[in-house]
Amino acid sequence: MTYKGEEAFRHDQPARLGILITNLGTPDAPTTSALRRYLAEFLWDPRVVEVPRPLWWLILHGIILRIRPSRSAEAYRSVWQPEGSPLLIHTAAQCEGIRAALQKKYGDNLVVGFAMRYGNPSISSVLDQMQQQGVRQLLVLPLYPQYSASTTASTFDAIAHDFTRRRWLPDFRFISHYHDFPPYIEAMATRIERHWAAHGRNRKLILSYHGVPKKYLLRGDPYHCECHKTSRLLAERLGLGDDEYMTTFQSRFGREEWLQPYTDETMKSLPGKGIDSVDVFCPGFSSDCLETIEEINEENREYFMEAGGKGFAYIPALNASEEHIEALVALIGQNLEGWATPGNDPDTLRARVVRAESVKQQLGW
Repeated sequence: MTYKGEEAFRHDQPARLGILITNLGTPDAPTTSALRRYLAEFLWDPRVVEVPRPLWWLILHGIILRIRPSRSAEAYRSVWQPEGSPLLIHTAAQCEGIRAALQKKYGDNLVVGFAMRYGNPSISSVLDQMQQQGVRQLLVLPLYPQYSASTTASTFDAIAHDFTRRRWLPDFRFISHYHDFPPYIEAMATRIERHWAAHGRNRKLILSYHGVPKKYLLRGDPYHCECHKTSRLLAERLGLGDDEYMTTFQSRFGREEWLQPYTDETMKSLPGKGIDSVDVFCPGFSSDCLETIEEINEENREYFMEAGGKGFAYIPALNASEEHIEALVALIGQNLEGWATPGNDPDTLRARVVRAESVKQQLGW
């Protein structure tokens, strides 16, 4: 096996500290063919769909990839921007915000990049770039506040698999969750309070998270518990009583039972229970994307209003807001503790070259 090395490797190359932020991913274009490629990669991940591979291959290629790509492409076209998908745009802006904040402290010794678990830019391609830039210490932050095997662990799988093919591995740290990190809770509370100050407050706050199959919870996945803890901490910070907010789960797929209550069924039932106005916020989504813009602000808004609702407000995700960048930088800073900034003084770099040349002479290279 040939392992990946560095092109034109130099022993006097400065060592750098790397920060890699990741998110789920996005198709390259809002087209059926692009969605087919994206969904084939996403839905084939055994962390996402825990079904025996031969059976799932038949279902995925025989049914799902023949039907779903065209439907998904239509939904993506409704949210697509000239610069690309909203998730890609916001993640790139978050990366720039983090870089600007951290480089004030670390200067040129710091490299910040972003990658997508599925689609582009791929994790492997960005790790290639970081290796060529001399990254010797790597901190990875998946932008999933609540841990799930289907998201956070899948990202770790992709990085670990990439590492098996590299010659020189960096020192490595991985942030698996930050669902109860105080600056994250504060950033969300600030976002919601600003919305209420500008637009008024509806009767109930709905905190909608992406769903996962119920069996994952029963097998020990902490996602459900972490979502509820985030909701509780956020409600406490906002001073909400138990009857003023609720936690729901969206985006279910297939016929099996997922985490409940379901967001769409909740929207259809609330007006009949006397709750005729709601604010909706999605604490598990670091960026606005198809699931927040189209599914929540369009589809679920329609469910609620058709059921008799009178007021529906979607509160945007944190995206690249100042308070979000500050929270992420604080989280990164906390996880960098104990790591010394790489020493790149000229004397040290020259000494590396001298040692390397001495070894070559001794070995007759």
